[in-house]
Amino acid sequence: MSASPAAGVSTAKVHVPPVPDDPAGRDLLARFHRALGDPTRLALLAFCAESERTGNECVVHAGLSQGRVSAHLGCLVSCGLLEVRRAGRFAYYRMTDPRVAELVGLGASIVADHAAGVAACARVASGS
Repeated sequence: MSASPAAGVSTAKVHVPPVPDDPAGRDLLARFHRALGDPTRLALLAFCAESERTGNECVVHAGLSQGRVSAHLGCLVSCGLLEVRRAGRFAYYRMTDPRVAELVGLGASIVADHAAGVAACARVASGS
């Protein structure tokens, strides 16, 4: 006779998306997550997910210098998470893939459920 699962524990299998088998593929996936791993870039992604934004709007929203915001936007554009449209002297930014917004929202939901553990994690310290 097999043991029954503990009360309240689901026995349903969880679908785990595949992680690349090769080191180069895992490195690329880790790079993607590092692009999301900065508070300013997360704020800019969320801001640009709502609608197309000018560079100046992004600077005001982030509350940082134009140079720092430009560097963050450049990172997000070069990673393919935002796209830029230029019109005269203005640059307009928008999210390229709605799944990125969904992923950021899912991350926020998971953090809400595990906030104390994430905050206490010394291996992934803020600002490192």
